[in-house]
Amino acid sequence: FCRHLQLNISSSNLETIPLNVLFIIADDLRTSLGCYGDTVAKSPNIDQLASKSQVFLNAYAQQAVCAPSRTSMLTSRRPDTTRLYDFNSYWRVHSGNYTTMPQYFKSKGYFTMSVGKVFHPGIASNHTDDYPYSWSIPAYHPASFRFEKKKMCKGEDGELHANLLCAVNVTEQPGRTLPDLESTDEAVRLLKSRVGDDTPFLLAVGFHKPHIPFRIPQEYLSLYPIDQMTLAPDPDVPKLLPPVAYNPWSDVRRRDDVQKLNISFPYGPIPKDFQLRIRQHYYAAVSFMDAQVGRLLSTLDQLGLADSTMVVFTSDHGWSLGEHGEWAKYSNFDVATHVPLIFYVPGVTHYQHNWLGMSTFPYIDALTQSDLSFKSKALIVLIFTDDILMNTTHAPSFYHLKELCTEGNNLAHTFRHRERRVDEEAVSFSQYPRPADTPQVNSDLPDLKDIKVMGYSLRSWDYRYTLWLGFNPKTFQVNVSDVHAGELYMLAGDPGQDSNIYSNSDHSVVMTKMASLPRVSKFFEFYSFSTNLLVYSFSDLRFLSRR
Repeated sequence: FCRHLQLNISSSNLETIPLNVLFIIADDLRTSLGCYGDTVAKSPNIDQLASKSQVFLNAYAQQAVCAPSRTSMLTSRRPDTTRLYDFNSYWRVHSGNYTTMPQYFKSKGYFTMSVGKVFHPGIASNHTDDYPYSWSIPAYHPASFRFEKKKMCKGEDGELHANLLCAVNVTEQPGRTLPDLESTDEAVRLLKSRVGDDTPFLLAVGFHKPHIPFRIPQEYLSLYPIDQMTLAPDPDVPKLLPPVAYNPWSDVRRRDDVQKLNISFPYGPIPKDFQLRIRQHYYAAVSFMDAQVGRLLSTLDQLGLADSTMVVFTSDHGWSLGEHGEWAKYSNFDVATHVPLIFYVPGVTHYQHNWLGMSTFPYIDALTQSDLSFKSKALIVLIFTDDILMNTTHAPSFYHLKELCTEGNNLAHTFRHRERRVDEEAVSFSQYPRPADTPQVNSDLPDLKDIKVMGYSLRSWDYRYTLWLGFNPKTFQVNVSDVHAGELYMLAGDPGQDSNIYSNSDHSVVMTKMASLPRVSKFFEFYSFSTNLLVYSFSDLRFLSRR
């Protein structure tokens, strides 16, 4: 799967001067941002970034859970290659000694730094965040994060609890701070330390929010009055959703305030008033994280780095806010796999005029400023990709022509050439493991040894097609003839993916052909093949994904 990266962006400056890189990754952030059309979200700083950037509207995570997704993104390899579906192994010894994105930059002379949650900490990154391979200095983690899962949330009884909903007075928290505030402080310090140094840098900053618990400054709730919040448009479990596809959001259920609701497992709905509060707190967490992004971007301005630094903003995966009766990630639905992806490239996506004294990224305080709208000047492309981030992040090295062994597609050409029509052959692949055909306590995050079924999902521009197939965790092999369930959603009439028409379709041709497929772990080959057959079985659909 080695591909030549034909980097088609040309600029006299870029050909001679490598850009710095500020890589920002949020945690559990779906596309609930103003720049992605969400009318509820107040995200002025990210929206401002988007207005001067290339915005990818259709970027999808490989697996909707932190460690596998981040490992996949940062190595540009699918979970079936890294063999990481949980949190319990380090890819360099578990599957292969792969070069990571920051490691590649480091090998090209960049000074690389990590702040907050970039790699998933723990075994998944060798308890070092992959230092010294990926980073020039040890990764930084905020000290206050150790309180994140402790009883820090004041309840109605005046006592402290480990709640899901945890808006706090920051001055009452240990150290009078929160993890993302600490991470931003450290990132700002590192940016200041690079001023005057001719060595190009890559600074990766991982924010913990809007990941649960929603331990955020309480003032951000004021941006989302509870009487103005609404429920998800599809809050019920779809009748034809196969049980294996459902995630029972076990980590949410473990929180003290959710336990008091006494919700039946696995399908019992959360009371509507509590649903509204969850949605309120999630959006408030997004606005809190957006403010930290604003602090970073305004620092670039103040230090004179905005014209020499590429900014990438993304998330590891999304999060369900009641859609399909689910409250977490852990699925193959769009709300769990669809992520924001934004590239600011000075001189390419935006031209600054410093001689006019203009600021590229002035800080915007959503708590005090009422005008939060931006007219987007971004080049919008409608693309689906296997692993967008790894290959597009090589944009700072435009003057190189490199052969890299990755499993992603290079999209650098889209910075110069806007796609003016839907790419009907473009597809994105995601997957999710399950321990059984019906929901159980470990359905959300099974250990490798417990995985019995793997859900492989293909997202085209007008449908999502998922097959749940037998999986052997000892051999990492998928049995393509062992089909446990299927899902098919036609997006033109069902954008929320609420009506599964898989059982209404004639799959006999697909099943016959699948039985003769070679047993391979690189299942995207199977995806393309079976999808072609599936589309042929519908007389009113066009052949979309030829290979």
